Amino acid sequence: MERYLNILKGAPARHILLKSVAVDPGFRSLNDRELWRLHDERIAEYREKNGRYASFEKFPERKKPSLLDVKAELAARIMEHCYFCEIRCGANRYKRPGACGVDYTSHYYSEFLHHGEERELVPSHTIFFEGCTFACAYCQNWTIATEIRGRQVYPKVLAEVIEVRHKEGSKNVNLVGGDPTPHLHTILEVMNYVNSNIPVVWNSNMYITPESMLLLEGVVDVYLGDFRYGDDEHASRYSSGANYWAVTTRAFLDAKAQADVLVRQLVLPGHVECCTKPIVEWCARNLGKNVRFNLMFQYFPEYRAHAFPEINRMLNSAEIARAREIVREAGLTNLA
Repeated sequence: MERYLNILKGAPARHILLKSVAVDPGFRSLNDRELWRLHDERIAEYREKNGRYASFEKFPERKKPSLLDVKAELAARIMEHCYFCEIRCGANRYKRPGACGVDYTSHYYSEFLHHGEERELVPSHTIFFEGCTFACAYCQNWTIATEIRGRQVYPKVLAEVIEVRHKEGSKNVNLVGGDPTPHLHTILEVMNYVNSNIPVVWNSNMYITPESMLLLEGVVDVYLGDFRYGDDEHASRYSSGANYWAVTTRAFLDAKAQADVLVRQLVLPGHVECCTKPIVEWCARNLGKNVRFNLMFQYFPEYRAHAFPEINRMLNSAEIARAREIVREAGLTNLA
């Protein structure tokens, strides 16, 4: 979390650097392939600036249009046949909701200064977007994930709210849900209006496509990712997440290449050896033993958990002790 902590001390957040990368004003006339090529060419300048972020005595000048405008345009085009998440439903979300339940319009359930996140993050300005790319049987935020009835997001207005919360003491803006992935197009627009040097936290199930991860590069400073299942069978059974292991591990590797990473692992009853153990061991091998890792023991059989007798109970003390032992054996430091 070194870079994130440096931003809190005054180093430029990634979106500040991204907005300093100029693009030709005629970029919207390009076709999709040409626009992606432009994105890939200009991201090299962002990466160069990001590599020497500590050397900036003052923030680089903002350019209009910038590479962030290109990302927003690409996201808007993807919405015509959506593949933000790995469901890849292909819905034209300008005309109907995708598999996530979200159409073109983003809504959020609540936003506030949250003091219950990991210690590095609090107070965190959490924005709970509605809709989700998963269908977890035990979801504790199932109303947020499944019902679209909150306040509509107007990007400029929400950016102003982020600015106000930052002045009130927020250390970051924490994009959560549901899941933020269905709202990628809106979030890019929002961040284009944000002028404060505030770090961005992407609080997600990480069931996201490589294309979406490319669009997030330069926007996100911390990936706060849930890593839930050790195999595809359980992911499909409890969350309707096909090909989960390959998708999620790829996303975490992309996240590591882009930004700081904090992993959350919600321990499920009866799933310590089959899920917690392989996740912990994979993280230790692939993300490094210094990765910020948080075992979470607050599982509660909420929502439709009663339909699955094996998880229709709380964790017991033996499962909690075993999960902690697995983390110690892997050499990770548990934040819990």
